[in-house]
Amino acid sequence: MSLIIPPGASPRLYNQDLAPSEHRTWGFYSLFAMWMSDIHSLGGYTFAAGLFALGLGAWQVFLALVVGIIIVFFLMNLSGFAGQKTGVPYPVLARVSFGTFGANLPALLRALVAIAWYGIQTWLASRAVIIIALKIWPEAKGLTENDFLGESTLGWLAFLLMWSLQLLLLRNGMETIRRFQDWAGPAVWAVMGLLVVYILMNAGWNISLDLPGGTAVWGVGHAFFAAIALTVTYFSTLMLNFCDFSRFAPSREAVRSANLWGLPVNFIAFSVVSVVVTAGTFQLYGEHIYDPVEIVGRIDNIWALLLGAVTFAVATLGINVVANFVSPAYDLANAWPSKIDFKRGGLISAVIALVITPWNLFNSPVVVNLFLGGLGALLGPLFGIIMIDYYVLRKQHVLVRDLFREEGYYTYTRGWNHKAVISFLVSAVPAVIFGLVPVFGVLSAFSWFIGAIISATVHYFISRHDTTLAESLAAAIAAEPDRGAAAAPVSG
Repeated sequence: MSLIIPPGASPRLYNQDLAPSEHRTWGFYSLFAMWMSDIHSLGGYTFAAGLFALGLGAWQVFLALVVGIIIVFFLMNLSGFAGQKTGVPYPVLARVSFGTFGANLPALLRALVAIAWYGIQTWLASRAVIIIALKIWPEAKGLTENDFLGESTLGWLAFLLMWSLQLLLLRNGMETIRRFQDWAGPAVWAVMGLLVVYILMNAGWNISLDLPGGTAVWGVGHAFFAAIALTVTYFSTLMLNFCDFSRFAPSREAVRSANLWGLPVNFIAFSVVSVVVTAGTFQLYGEHIYDPVEIVGRIDNIWALLLGAVTFAVATLGINVVANFVSPAYDLANAWPSKIDFKRGGLISAVIALVITPWNLFNSPVVVNLFLGGLGALLGPLFGIIMIDYYVLRKQHVLVRDLFREEGYYTYTRGWNHKAVISFLVSAVPAVIFGLVPVFGVLSAFSWFIGAIISATVHYFISRHDTTLAESLAAAIAAEPDRGAAAAPVSG
């Protein structure tokens, strides 16, 4: 790969995909559509209904969703504004706090989570393909009766189809992804609207929104706050790397407006619709069906079935691209910039997601709960460190050019900021313990907050006297206009 390195930048830290964005094409609509793609998924559909299992009633679930998504809105703005101002993706922004090479620690942890879920979401999308195939070619049922590495022949074909389709988004990098998101999210809304009308009409417009739930083991108050915490945790992956998208935004206002309409407004509306549809299935089929693919599979009209199945396949691809494809592409590029660009990082991620046979991961409670759950608990500590460092310690002053230099403000000790690593380790241990050990079940829903608060607090107190923080950076920016320009906000 031919690469032009700016003066002073190191090939070990720089390539054109990691460099500050010069093309700000992700305006309000593109970011808003990105949130639709992220939320309009099988996971997003079942999330709200799943909160009833905590032992809450309809109005309590609704209020918890409102409070939770408002918290998400404010936290997501932190990541979004940082990306919009600096123009760099998540692993490069992490260099500010962890060091130029130390940033590979938070980057590769995020990549591990993303790649595993990338494969799982691709497999889940292939379930809709199987429904379509069996409706059109009933004789294909014979292809579902064998087993190779845990999946049938038809299952493999469906998975490889969805796996290959996602690779098409690599053609022009983030610009192809933007164009895909611009129509994928709204398309799901259109079909969900039709599904709501279909369910309500056939249910005689008479449904109960109180879905069956579980028992509030530690009381309704605890269940309510747990629902809020789980809502925030649901978005914890993108709270880390939303800057991968906002770096292309023309202004801070575009980020704020897109987040407002895409998160509180869109998420609450979609959650209400999903609960309405799930409640309506009880009137129609005598049971609550939480999987929209199964609902679509019961529709007698072949064209309606095809439309619904294709839409939910597209919806799953949408969230996969947003939450699980872009991040590891950048994260792997950050590990070896001279050899891996965004496209190669995405291809490597896709190959790993194929090799790990994700259905075996998904069907193993040990893997999902311990491995993925444990990695997920580490995202809170990373968020706490990066955000407290950027907003409080450095007061948003960043010398962007030094993020790509081996000798500069972010070199620390051989490229590692040991204080950030210490803050991470100190907070990661309790976050994982509270998130995974059954005896601490009362705190498990709050593990993200626990990790984020501990890491932010520890990092602040052990770093607040560093001379390379806000004051010295501000002075350096003022003294060197060319470097300051690279760190200035992009207005639009």
